[in-house]
Amino acid sequence: MATKPTLEHRALGKGGLSVSAIGLGCMSLSGIYGAADDSESEDLIRHAIDIGVDHFDSSDMYGWGHNEQVLGRALKGRRDQVVLATKFGQTQRPGQSNGVNGRPEYVMEACEASLKRLGVDVIDLYYQHRVDPNVPVEDTVGAMARLVQQGKVRFLGMSEAAPDRVRRAHAVHPIAAVQTEYSLLYREDAEETRKMTTELGISFVAYSPLGRGFLTGAIKSFSDIDGRRAVHPRFQEQNFEQNRALVAKIEAIAAEKGCTPAQVTLAWLLAQGPDVVAIPGTRKATRLDENVGALNVRLSADDVARISAAVPIGAAAGTRYPAGGMAGVFI
Repeated sequence: MATKPTLEHRALGKGGLSVSAIGLGCMSLSGIYGAADDSESEDLIRHAIDIGVDHFDSSDMYGWGHNEQVLGRALKGRRDQVVLATKFGQTQRPGQSNGVNGRPEYVMEACEASLKRLGVDVIDLYYQHRVDPNVPVEDTVGAMARLVQQGKVRFLGMSEAAPDRVRRAHAVHPIAAVQTEYSLLYREDAEETRKMTTELGISFVAYSPLGRGFLTGAIKSFSDIDGRRAVHPRFQEQNFEQNRALVAKIEAIAAEKGCTPAQVTLAWLLAQGPDVVAIPGTRKATRLDENVGALNVRLSADDVARISAAVPIGAAAGTRYPAGGMAGVFI
């Protein structure tokens, strides 16, 4: 049997957890960006492990349990080869935007349900997916810490929590990772958060590092927008051309470096610091291979500065979520 490739690894927090610098965000395997075939999704996850990816990120909200079931089936017999991350905290409200629940008793219920769907005894990294502003974070994280004590969870994370809330959480129990959207297009919240996480030794997991596909260069015109992307302000007609022009700058730099726009984008992100890891999502093995290929792209300090200047902070048009979604992030 061929030896599995060893990808660059980075620590998550200070507790000994380590993951491939590029992992796989699994949300798109539950029909978020178009129909997904479960059998193909399971094959993709196994292919990811075969090429050295060992960081898989799910949530009980992705397909409302479906995603965890797919991931659990794919990991049968290979559980010990991966770092398994999932999240809780968003609740289903048919006909309305998602709710949030950070009550301690709900934390315990949600974890039990995730363990069952995943078919595992322990979750490596368990995140509060969205902050519940009506429940003190100390209470929520206190319950999460009990899961660690019970051996059901190994490490804790926070997603889309503002710096002060993360600091309060970390005072209750060490937080290994904070997850927030972070890409060339959307940097403000992430870079503000990293000032605090770097100080505390908390690692940063960047989701949507390719701007929901925008930074791959595959979206050339407004007519290419469909599905979930159509509700995101950055893809709407009044913002599209400004954002597409920013992507064109990255395409030019990628051509110069002999790599793809996605690869130069991910290489730039990882160059921000050793505390950063990325979890781009995809349904396709070819895209996964392309993303992992970013680990072979070498950028000088001048390259990184030039890429940052090509897409300055705040240059993107449109917020990163519609108004309802924005109310639940960075709080």
